Amino acid sequence: MSHRFVMGLVVPATLLAGCAGAPEDPVSSEPSSASVSQPSADRVEVTNCGQKIILDKPATRAVTLNQGATEDVLAINGASNLVGTAYLDGEIPAKWRKSYDSVKVLAKEYPSKETFLAAKPDLALSSFSSAFTDKAVGTRDELAKQGIATYISPFGCPKGTKSAETTWGNVWKEMREVGSLIGARDGADTAITKQHEYLRDVTTHKHGTGTSIVWFDSGDKTPFIGAGNGGPQLLMDAVGAKNVFADVDGGWADGSWEKIVASDPDVIVVADAKWSTAKDKIAYLKGDPVLKQMRAVKENKFVTVPFSQSTPGAELIDGAKTLNDGLAEIAGK
Repeated sequence: MSHRFVMGLVVPATLLAGCAGAPEDPVSSEPSSASVSQPSADRVEVTNCGQKIILDKPATRAVTLNQGATEDVLAINGASNLVGTAYLDGEIPAKWRKSYDSVKVLAKEYPSKETFLAAKPDLALSSFSSAFTDKAVGTRDELAKQGIATYISPFGCPKGTKSAETTWGNVWKEMREVGSLIGARDGADTAITKQHEYLRDVTTHKHGTGTSIVWFDSGDKTPFIGAGNGGPQLLMDAVGAKNVFADVDGGWADGSWEKIVASDPDVIVVADAKWSTAKDKIAYLKGDPVLKQMRAVKENKFVTVPFSQSTPGAELIDGAKTLNDGLAEIAGK
């Protein structure tokens, strides 16, 4: 396996330059491509989670290690450059299913190092830094020595490295970076243009104005909730809703049932994942003697959103429509 790339550390200022704050108008903001450099027709340079990736030419044998990374590639019509995929949280959307089915599934979760290396990848893409550990396919440095470039979603950088702020602009920036790495930049540009239009339609016809929401991701004794700086918050902002936990830092965080009960939210959003289904969470709420007294539980004011639609990435835009449509149905619109 030839060493087709160079990967090294960069100063934090370089990384932070590509992480702009949330724009006032998320639809009109153009996704930044400041961290992507292409000095020649084939050469690609991307700054990613504190490291610089330099490819002599776009990757042609990529492996995706999380659903979000897989969907980034599928959304930009890059499936032909995949030699393997792994780790789904839920179902792949019908619009991408045919492309997904054309790619070999290496494992239900993270593949073993042996299985991963047997695919002979030249690039590995992940949504979370957990993919690149000794317990998964190996560390980034280890894989670099074997000629395999690695890319982590800028929203999932490892501890000690600043992650990107969750904005639509940064979601689109990630799609552009993935497009550059696998030679599908035109596909990325096309997908991003469509997402601009999609988001504009949601924000023009929002159905959540003034609605208080608790985003129930998982957990029972301690609820894991959508906090004030992640995908769930971005979706609630898009539809005009108020997040009960907007003052909590992070994308997701531990909440408290006491605060949820005291807030008596208008609507409860339940995330649906294979490892924590919406059905189980609703049953838990209805079965608890205290929680079932909340208005939203009594009146069945639940909106189910697939977990993959709540994480920053290509499917996040679908989460905006799912949430908006669910709120419209509750309101009888």
